[in-house]
Amino acid sequence: MIAILGAGSLGRLWAAKLPAGQVAFVPRPEQSAKQLAYKLRPLQGPDEQVIVPWLDYSQPTSLLIVTTKAGDTVNALAPILARFPSDTPIVLFQNGLGSQQRVAETWPDRPVLAATTTEGANRPEAGLTIHAGQGETWVGALTTTGKIHLTNSVSLLALSSLTVHAEQDILSKLWQKLIINAGINAFTAILNCPNGEILAHPFYLQWISPLCDEISKLMSASRQKEQSAKAIQNAIETVARRTARNTSSMRADILAGRNTEIDFINGYLVRLGQDYGIDTPVNQMLTEQVKQLN
Repeated sequence: MIAILGAGSLGRLWAAKLPAGQVAFVPRPEQSAKQLAYKLRPLQGPDEQVIVPWLDYSQPTSLLIVTTKAGDTVNALAPILARFPSDTPIVLFQNGLGSQQRVAETWPDRPVLAATTTEGANRPEAGLTIHAGQGETWVGALTTTGKIHLTNSVSLLALSSLTVHAEQDILSKLWQKLIINAGINAFTAILNCPNGEILAHPFYLQWISPLCDEISKLMSASRQKEQSAKAIQNAIETVARRTARNTSSMRADILAGRNTEIDFINGYLVRLGQDYGIDTPVNQMLTEQVKQLN
């Protein structure tokens, strides 16, 4: 059985795409229903009815997928992890950086892996999950034992028919996703607009260049592949144009009254700047403005 902790948009997408009968959601303590039912709107074709059971811990579990919010991950894992065998691979699907390292540091002997994906999913209403964009997923190990389970974990995820790759340098991939999120998400939340509309807004035009300069310096200090501020801005704007009509996860969180993952995106860059003695006033400003929206 493949277990999924976190029944949000991404968790529901993976649950719907993995083979029926081989996937289950990890139940909440107060959960009484035996299953979760919802509709999936695929990229093409009519809506599909999806029914996913809640996990019976007596069943052998081959993989634990974690799709909780970054700030909730450690607290969500802590009360349930002892119920899984110590060799069950844990694949983390969190935005930003920081939460993945915390999990690996908290359970260093567990096979912990991180994933980053460009698959798009959203939930415009409680009973409907939309597969909003086809993408790819990369998975890599964060702990020594995670390396042993990388190939098999990728094979299990690939049962979904989604495109999944093994990645030896997953931190680099996570950084690339962080760059995009840092340059799009906060702006869309503050301006309350789809991704593409930020590109012509004076607030974005004022701050994007100095933001990318901060990110470039932090990447160099973190021993990541060096990228110029201009190259970073080009990457951000390429994605913003390609996803012009999309609502970022951060804007969706604000609109739904949920906590955002700003502390693990621009907030993570602020903390990194403090560690390296690099000023990050733009990341600090964006972080504070998003928190004020909450």
